[in-house]
Amino acid sequence: MNKILMLTILACCSFGASAQEMNGANTAWILTSSALVLLMTLPGLALFYGGLVRSKNVLSILMQCFSIAAIASVLWLLLGYSIAFDEGNGFSGGLGRVMLAGVNRETLSGDIPEVLFMLFQMTFAVITPALIIGGFAERMKFSAVLIFSALWLLLVYAPITHWVWGGGWLAEMGLYDFAGGTVVHITAGVAALVTAMVLGPRKGYLQTAILPHNMTMTVTGAGMLWVGWFGFNGGSALGANGDAAMAILVTHISASMGAMTWAAIEWRKFGKPSVLGVVTGMVAGLGSITPASGFVGPGGAVAIGLAGGVICFYATVYIKQKLTIDDSLDVFPVHGVGGILGTLLAGVFSSTELGVFSGYGFADGITNMAGQLGVQFIGVAATLGYTAAVSYLLLKIVGFLVKGLRVGEEQEVSGLDIHEHEEAGYNL
Repeated sequence: MNKILMLTILACCSFGASAQEMNGANTAWILTSSALVLLMTLPGLALFYGGLVRSKNVLSILMQCFSIAAIASVLWLLLGYSIAFDEGNGFSGGLGRVMLAGVNRETLSGDIPEVLFMLFQMTFAVITPALIIGGFAERMKFSAVLIFSALWLLLVYAPITHWVWGGGWLAEMGLYDFAGGTVVHITAGVAALVTAMVLGPRKGYLQTAILPHNMTMTVTGAGMLWVGWFGFNGGSALGANGDAAMAILVTHISASMGAMTWAAIEWRKFGKPSVLGVVTGMVAGLGSITPASGFVGPGGAVAIGLAGGVICFYATVYIKQKLTIDDSLDVFPVHGVGGILGTLLAGVFSSTELGVFSGYGFADGITNMAGQLGVQFIGVAATLGYTAAVSYLLLKIVGFLVKGLRVGEEQEVSGLDIHEHEEAGYNL
């Protein structure tokens, strides 16, 4: 009897110890995912955006992506990670993790090293302000870009990350945002729209077509975004498990549906599908599935990708043609609208009662679709309102500091590459 009791105690002790040990498989997967998400910005987003602007501005886009990656990384170490993930209140974390205070190589977050969790989240903090530059491409001073991006990361991105992923008030309500529908796509999309409205349109926006200068570059970047998104969504499971596998599958299906849908709409409306359309539809499908990727099945992914392709297409047309807002690279209608759509549809297709479209159930304490949709709507509205208000205020402050956000008319005509960096993207 004593021997049985001793074996039982040892077994329990062994189980408890193993729960505190680092999981090698999970650690390896998040290491890989961190690299994949950084690949999305450098060089993925840089090439995607770089090809979409005119040749006289290509270096300015690449420079902004690289610079934001560097600045965001340092700020995440200094303050951002602590604001987002340290213990605090419902709206902001504390300062206990400034410069990774109290964290060493052996410190765990779950069953992976906390430094790795911090690094993985850093790659999200890098790409989110980088997405915003598509809203003001070809006309904003480089100094203004840097100051705005730095302040925005600390005052918008980090607090909202705490709300949703750091144990804040939206997390407590049961908001479903697996990989960044609110945290990444709505924040970036809304900030881009506000910035485009504050700056006004590019010179000649309504008079002449402003066309991409290098679609080959754009498609190359788009391919990197598609592959990198596997780490973005799959890595958000924080483990090498079935949740990660399903997240990657639904991500791929939604991207495929978004690309096919956008191309089909163009084919019907204009007689031919465009390369720009198919890659934009892919991004719309990816942005739409991101918040839902850990909660829905393949059927839900088909529906979300289809909806993302249709709704983001018509949102793009409406904003450009009806509202005449020069969101240069369609950040709000693709990322913002896609993030809103996906966040809301996560509340629908997470239901276990939709047959082939069923997902994996609602959040703890929520018993029906109406309840989950209510929480999703609150999350969307709060993220949208806070981001718009603080982004607008920051733009006004930065504009005062640098004596105007926008380059002069002569500099805009000659291009930001020469004016801001004294270099040319092409020396032919």
